[in-house]
Amino acid sequence: MHITLSPVRLDETLTASLTADVLTLNGEAFDFTQLPEGGTLPAEAIASDWIVGPVSRIDGELHLTLRLPHGPNPRQAVAFPVPINVTGGGPIALPADGVQP
Repeated sequence: MHITLSPVRLDETLTASLTADVLTLNGEAFDFTQLPEGGTLPAEAIASDWIVGPVSRIDGELHLTLRLPHGPNPRQAVAFPVPINVTGGGPIALPADGVQP
């Protein structure tokens, strides 16, 4: 899974984990198993404020953009995050500071 992060000043937290093609955000699961190769699902079709762009499957890999909440003075890695490539299941390490755990 390829995750692009979109930082936003927000007093909330975001936790993420992955099991196969099921992305769990703050305890809510989003199953992208049925998204075919080359397919794109618009963000509006996904009931989540955390997913802020389309979800696509490119070369077998899911690509999506998540909002990344941060406090009033985020460190560089949070304000300007690099994309994350998730290669296995389990918790996803998101850059954090301020309101993040």
